[in-house]
Amino acid sequence: MSIPYKEQLLTIEKVFRDPVHDYIHVQHQVILDLINAKEFQRLRRIKQLGTTSFTFHGGEHSRFGHSLGVYEITRRICDLFRRNYSIEDDPDNGWDDSERLVALCAALLHDVGHGPYSHTFEGIFNTNHEEFTMMIITSPETEVFQILNQVEAGFPEKVASVIRKDYPNPQVVQMISSQIDADRMDYLLRDAYFTGTEYGTFDLTRILRVIRPYKEGITFSTNGMHAVEDYIVSRYQMYMQIYFHPVSRAMEVILDHLLKRGTFLYQEDPHYYEGHSRLLIPFFENAYTLEDYLKLDDGVLNTYFTVWADDKDQILSDLAARFLNRRPFKSARFQPGEDDTLITEMTQLIERVGFNPTFYTAVNTSYDLPYDFYRPDQKHHRTQIELIEKDGSLIELSKASDLVAALAGQTHGDERFFFPKEMIQNDRTNLFSDEFTEFSRYIHNGALRRP
Repeated sequence: MSIPYKEQLLTIEKVFRDPVHDYIHVQHQVILDLINAKEFQRLRRIKQLGTTSFTFHGGEHSRFGHSLGVYEITRRICDLFRRNYSIEDDPDNGWDDSERLVALCAALLHDVGHGPYSHTFEGIFNTNHEEFTMMIITSPETEVFQILNQVEAGFPEKVASVIRKDYPNPQVVQMISSQIDADRMDYLLRDAYFTGTEYGTFDLTRILRVIRPYKEGITFSTNGMHAVEDYIVSRYQMYMQIYFHPVSRAMEVILDHLLKRGTFLYQEDPHYYEGHSRLLIPFFENAYTLEDYLKLDDGVLNTYFTVWADDKDQILSDLAARFLNRRPFKSARFQPGEDDTLITEMTQLIERVGFNPTFYTAVNTSYDLPYDFYRPDQKHHRTQIELIEKDGSLIELSKASDLVAALAGQTHGDERFFFPKEMIQNDRTNLFSDEFTEFSRYIHNGALRRP
């Protein structure tokens, strides 16, 4: 009698050597088949950190490695729950290990819909990586769907519902998506490792010792509160020091404007792009399919940018060269409302010396909420972190931790005005040296000011 596909285990487990988790263990045939699916293999060709590698050169790792890492943390949590908190021992709050496979598949596939330079690409072409993730999982033409559908009828939709956060078991959902989940824990450790920084490091081993299931999701023992605090602070530091770094954001601005310029020029001469940038045409026309989307990755865009660097359009070629050769815009912090007039005056100076402000200036906002608690007046809220006492009572994290309370509910970040570096190089021999001098007077200690 053959073993059902969902229960098939590898004769010898497959391992992936990993710099963050040492080994990633694969025991289910389903998981190995998903890893080998072409839609998942595509993630090898998409950077996890996008333009951050222009600032931290080690940050070249892929979404493939991150997805394996999220799977591995989820696998370890499932093992811990089965061993220590099974539903047989605690029918009200325990872990039902029959949920393991759907949790592992959701963890592995949670980012499968990311596109090239994902967030910048999404902003230009109105794509949504979460929607594409759902499509890849639930569309019959994908290898991912065909594998999941062998598990049982309706299984692809089960996996999609976990990522969509409407799966009926909150333990599974919060394991993959909450304020302290397998996704965040892996990307903090992985991004810290590859960027060569210490900000994102925290005690994963300790967190996995104190994580517990309960009927409404995931909680943590109070004696592990300091490990959770460490995680919150690490996340805050990574956003402030790594993810929101001005140079990385400057390169995002150039990438954004480069794609916008390509779109603008396509409207003027659609046939020009058929010979060298054909895969982007469906996106220029806003008429793309899932098949079109899956053909794109970072390498495809970089190849097109190399061609564009020799384009006859000076703006397109210049922006492509700036992106490929790492020539970021400069930036200065500003206060919204207070400094709007300054930005207008600076933009006029930029235009006066010959830069098109549409493609050579930008306002970029980067803010993050390190931790939040439940707010009943808000339509969309985060799942707050709960600590569990020995008697089974729960306490929300910021009520137990003064450190977290100091960060809770407060957004952190800044707003920046981006402009060509040439505006502050003070080239006195240039025809527009007066404009350059005037422009430089608007900036003091990295922020805008009235001259």
